[in-house]
Amino acid sequence: MQEQIYHLQFAMDTFYFLVCGALVMWMAAGFAMLESGLVRAKNTTEILTKNFVLYAIACLMYLICGYQFMYGGGFFLSGIEALNVDETLASIASRENGFTGKAAYSKAADFFFQVVFVATAMSIVSGAVAERMKLWAFFAFAVVMCGFLYPMEGSWTWGGQPVFGLYSLADFGFSDFAGSGIVHLAGGAAALAGVLLLGARKGKYTKDGKAHAFPGSNMPLATLGTLILWMGWFGFNGGSMLKLADIGNAHGVAMVFVNTNAAAVGGALAALAVSMVLFRKADLTMVLNGALAGLVAITAEPSTPTPLQATIFGAVAGVLVVAAIIGFDKIKIDDPVGAISVHGVVGFFGLMIVPLTKDSASFLGQFVGAATIFVWIFVCSLIVWGVLKATMGIRVSEQEEYEGVDRSECGIEAYPEFVSTLK
Repeated sequence: MQEQIYHLQFAMDTFYFLVCGALVMWMAAGFAMLESGLVRAKNTTEILTKNFVLYAIACLMYLICGYQFMYGGGFFLSGIEALNVDETLASIASRENGFTGKAAYSKAADFFFQVVFVATAMSIVSGAVAERMKLWAFFAFAVVMCGFLYPMEGSWTWGGQPVFGLYSLADFGFSDFAGSGIVHLAGGAAALAGVLLLGARKGKYTKDGKAHAFPGSNMPLATLGTLILWMGWFGFNGGSMLKLADIGNAHGVAMVFVNTNAAAVGGALAALAVSMVLFRKADLTMVLNGALAGLVAITAEPSTPTPLQATIFGAVAGVLVVAAIIGFDKIKIDDPVGAISVHGVVGFFGLMIVPLTKDSASFLGQFVGAATIFVWIFVCSLIVWGVLKATMGIRVSEQEEYEGVDRSECGIEAYPEFVSTLK
């Protein structure tokens, strides 16, 4: 009887893990829709191509070497070892609280859940460098980011390895439940490095420093993309509980869902309020980014806050993201979709609020972890982008940018009936 219970728990945890992974994979569609809606019509096909292909690159590179770097469990050539049921049951039965840790699910499920997180980190970069980056330069960077840069910082955090053998983030009390820093801050840091070397879009800023608005081409798509991301985030955060098949963890998963939703609500409403105060308009793009900011902020620790605290954290993130978007425009850092603000700035904020509700985390540990992630990803990304710029080039020509990168990079226009009026 006990063995049958263990089998059932293993099956439930594995199934739950796989379903959550599928939800996170669907976030690729969310990023594609959000970014295609926020860029101009003449750049839509290229942004869709980037989002589709980067997912394939992320999956392949993580399979080839990324998982090995992160967890020391590569299986690209050898395959995932067959499950030894007797050894697994013996290991589980010896534990006082039953199923804990990675023994609760198949290693194949673990890989699938991890690989979709890699793709999410790379998707963040896509929007920030939109409308002026060469397509193949972006793909080349994706190979390095997904195969090496992200897995290395992942090995120091979720993988539990010391940073270059010098110090362990766990010893500092660092905690990142589902990746505010490991995924989102990392993606924001890589995007920032690319944008700094890439430069702003032509005509974005005047000589006196004022920013021209470049309205997105399709607000319904941007809204749909945000809602898809919102839905996918339940898998992102909920799956990070890692297990489901007991009363305590089932309740924990439910609380993660509630808090994730509450933070998004707080972020959206706070961003709406700020946009009304600053612009006297209900700016939809700010509301969408506010919801995403709330989701990013709660990702670092969605299991310990109360729903009220989660809503407040989301609201602060919503205010912060509006301020960050305006601030980056003032210093002429051109981010067409606000990705650096949403994922980078708010990702750092999400890490730093963890100790407010989790006693085992410390502000020092959170800062050390955030600094480690940012410095590693930003410096290495700057080097990779720099090498690409010096060799193949990373920016399209001025004429190609004027005509739209759909034509020069993909040869297909998403909206051929209208694109001529938006050049």
